Amino acid sequence: MEFVQGDLLTEYGFRVEAIDLLPHPDESASTRAPAAHAAIGVGAILLSEQGILLGRHRRGTLELPGGSVEAGESFEDAAIRELGEETGLIARTSDVGLLGTLVDHVEGVLRVTVGALVHARQGQPATQPDESVGNWAWHPLDQLPDGLFVCSAQILTAWRPDLAIDHSPAHFTRFASGPAAMPVNGLA
Repeated sequence: MEFVQGDLLTEYGFRVEAIDLLPHPDESASTRAPAAHAAIGVGAILLSEQGILLGRHRRGTLELPGGSVEAGESFEDAAIRELGEETGLIARTSDVGLLGTLVDHVEGVLRVTVGALVHARQGQPATQPDESVGNWAWHPLDQLPDGLFVCSAQILTAWRPDLAIDHSPAHFTRFASGPAAMPVNGLA
């Protein structure tokens, strides 16, 4: 049975005036996936009597523990995994309270960052092998250093708008059930 192009359309009452055949993509065309246009990550706030936990990235910025969310991973699980990978600290899902999302646009990439408060943890922070952030130290809230990674600065000011931290703007949406400004380890 030979199929004449347009027969099916005319069979169902369409009038065919022209048929344009689209060429098959030639083999020389790239089959690579398009470049990413969005990124999603988490940043974890840990507070002690000494202040906020920050680490130094190889690029020189100071950062909260955190990183990319993996496929199928909850934000809480991502915060716990990143915390363990980067600092060696151990926490449970029930130890994490999510603040909300920060959305900004950097170099053609839509960036969504979720801030998380870690209320309890076990261990002492230490530089981990093969991680890009290390030299973990506690920094007093009233003496936060310059050179914070933008996402970390955005998370900290979403949590505590009274902190004097300069950074590029981001749109913050608080989670309805998130800890508005809950104290961590009894500190506010």
